[in-house]
Amino acid sequence: MKIVIANESHSIYAEIICSTIEEAAQVRGTGIAKRTPEYIKTKMENGNAVIALDGDKFAGFCYIEVWSHGKFVANSGLIVHPDYRNIGLAKQIKQKIFEHSRSKFPEAKVFSITTGLAVMKLNSELGYRPVPFSELTEEQSFWNGCQTCKNYDVLQRTKQSMCLCTGMLYDPNSKNSNEQKKIKAKVFNRLKSIKQHLFLKNKKQ
Repeated sequence: MKIVIANESHSIYAEIICSTIEEAAQVRGTGIAKRTPEYIKTKMENGNAVIALDGDKFAGFCYIEVWSHGKFVANSGLIVHPDYRNIGLAKQIKQKIFEHSRSKFPEAKVFSITTGLAVMKLNSELGYRPVPFSELTEEQSFWNGCQTCKNYDVLQRTKQSMCLCTGMLYDPNSKNSNEQKKIKAKVFNRLKSIKQHLFLKNKKQ
């Protein structure tokens, strides 16, 4: 299994990616906006997607959307083929697309809207926090993308202030994000110190 930054050569998988997303929406009975093969191909050509492959067989996918002139980016369309579910692949794809987003758009806020509890959990582990829709991009073309979702009427009735999806945001400049990084650094340094101590102790023995 390999997870790589997608490019034009992966456009042959666009059809199966779209059909897998649509089938997942029908099985879950929840809102997932439809994507077209042409749209998926554009993401690949621009280097704004990651794909998981088992040899030549499609296993999973996710892509980046850029909004508000680069102020926001969204990791969207996360999907894992049924043959590769329940093995932790979604988490690996999510990690890969998040790292790619942070590398390519280091100053951007990364956000996600989802009805899936599993995706919410993955987002939380990456440092996202739940936020009202007002903290997400105001670019109308993003919200227009929800029109193919069966819950779109809810979004309309609330004037885009809420829906069945939960909005989640990672802000690289937020106090919480910086504090989390500091805590992780302290834990890492502490573990490193303990390992060095044990190594020297064993060496003396």
